[in-house]
Amino acid sequence: MYCKFIAVASLAVFTVTAAAQMPDKPLSRPKITGISHIAIYSSDPAATDHYYREIVGAAKLPDPENPKGIRYALSATQFIEVLPLPEGAGINRLDHTAWNTDDAESLRRYLDGKSWKVPGQVERGADGSRWFTVKDPEGNKVEFVQPPAQPKPVVDPDVVGRHIIHVGFLVHSRAVEDTFYRDLLGFRPYWFGGMQDTKIDWVSQQTPDGHDWLEYMLTSGPSGSGIPATMSQHTLGVLDHLSIGEDSVPQAYKVLEAGNRLTGTHDDKPKIGKDGKYQFNLYDPDGIRLELMNFHASEKPCCSPFTADDPAE
Repeated sequence: MYCKFIAVASLAVFTVTAAAQMPDKPLSRPKITGISHIAIYSSDPAATDHYYREIVGAAKLPDPENPKGIRYALSATQFIEVLPLPEGAGINRLDHTAWNTDDAESLRRYLDGKSWKVPGQVERGADGSRWFTVKDPEGNKVEFVQPPAQPKPVVDPDVVGRHIIHVGFLVHSRAVEDTFYRDLLGFRPYWFGGMQDTKIDWVSQQTPDGHDWLEYMLTSGPSGSGIPATMSQHTLGVLDHLSIGEDSVPQAYKVLEAGNRLTGTHDDKPKIGKDGKYQFNLYDPDGIRLELMNFHASEKPCCSPFTADDPAE
């Protein structure tokens, strides 16, 4: 009996020791499926409301994340969040960009396990959504949102488009930002280009589990993070932007024109960009650019080929 006890005890010690020596199971990243929203500041709420409701045609909704905010929804899971302009904002009108995930808490723990600074818990909205916010390597706020299990349908019959296909913002270093978006989160290359064929100004990275993308708007200003002191609010608004996908930008332009909705600041007419896609730019009262863009290219793009499938309606 004594020998049997020793054998059992030894086996137990061996099992515990072996388990302690086994490597931890790698953390699995939940899906990041596409864009949730872009959050911007407004210095003139009435003018901003007119722009997003009457020109863009979005549905005005309360903001479950922030009682001081307003959502202008394009669909049940994509919207523009408008927040009051905080003191000391200067020329900045971008608060954060946000991406949809199928499990916010698991993604928070995944980033925590990769030694990224995360909040202690996810937040919960009155609509059933869950989210948390981090900062990327250059200090840009990034939010990850788990939408409600059953998002409420949005009624916006005059909306100019229902799919935000990309968001972009000022980036100083492509390599530094890639350590977060590509290496840690798994964003995938889509396209890059510039005003001149020999210079890269824009780098597009698609979500790991969808086809919406993030566009690095590279600046030649001082290295590091922050807004260059010499940059104007208009230039920053060109960089910090969102894009709504269209089957036909020229047709969308005709709809806006026929409805007398082309007030404020906008391009003269649609044009084909360096990526070979039709586009048309409008600007909200604070200068944030909204780019209507065809889902698919009409011409061969400059600078690089597309390396992934285009998003669709």
